[in-house]
Amino acid sequence: MKTKLTKNLESTLYQYCLEQDAYVVEEVSMPEKKGIVDTLSYRQLPNGEIEWRCFELKITKNDFHSKAKLSFIGNYNYFVLTQKLFEEVKEEIPDHIGVLIYRAFDKKAVELSPQTQRAPGFLTIAKKAQYQDLQVDEKYLTSHFIASLFREVDKAKRIEKGLQLYSDDQLFKELKKRSKIGYDIYKPDHNLYDRFIEDSENDKISALEEELDARNTELRNLKLDLQSQNSPNLEDKI
Repeated sequence: MKTKLTKNLESTLYQYCLEQDAYVVEEVSMPEKKGIVDTLSYRQLPNGEIEWRCFELKITKNDFHSKAKLSFIGNYNYFVLTQKLFEEVKEEIPDHIGVLIYRAFDKKAVELSPQTQRAPGFLTIAKKAQYQDLQVDEKYLTSHFIASLFREVDKAKRIEKGLQLYSDDQLFKELKKRSKIGYDIYKPDHNLYDRFIEDSENDKISALEEELDARNTELRNLKLDLQSQNSPNLEDKI
């Protein structure tokens, strides 16, 4: 599970890349067993060439020393760190790898700001990355980048459609599974299954009441029509 700090680094880096006029996506699997890049950006330069940047996000020293492969296969490659972690590991960072430092916005300043902040913080360059040739064939890098973009689009569409994508059987199984977790027989209103049954019954009662009201209104209108038809015509009485 990602920590809140990791998510803050991700969202801040995403906004940073957008401001650099780059396309960006997280967690891109690399070809040729080159690992997974935390964040990969694609930027087209004025001369038509493509610039690839790889970013690895680290929040602890243990995370920095993880055995997970560092996928620094781009033209420019960066660690994204907190200031504290940078001070602890800066001597271990290779010369050609750059460093971006994450700093969170002051909460009071954000609250007083007239504009909504698109990220929880900002990045500053502590160490510039040096250019290197791509470490993988660009056509494979491009295809993996597109595949990751599709994954994110598909995820967004699934979220937008919500429960429509799931069958009745899947929903029922999930409901049963959740009903077994922390079931409290003394507090039915705290239990998901009981709440669902109660709401369903209430919906049925409301629907029946609405139908009954409609039937009564229809019956009343019919009686009024019959009364008007059976009442003597005023002109016949004269």
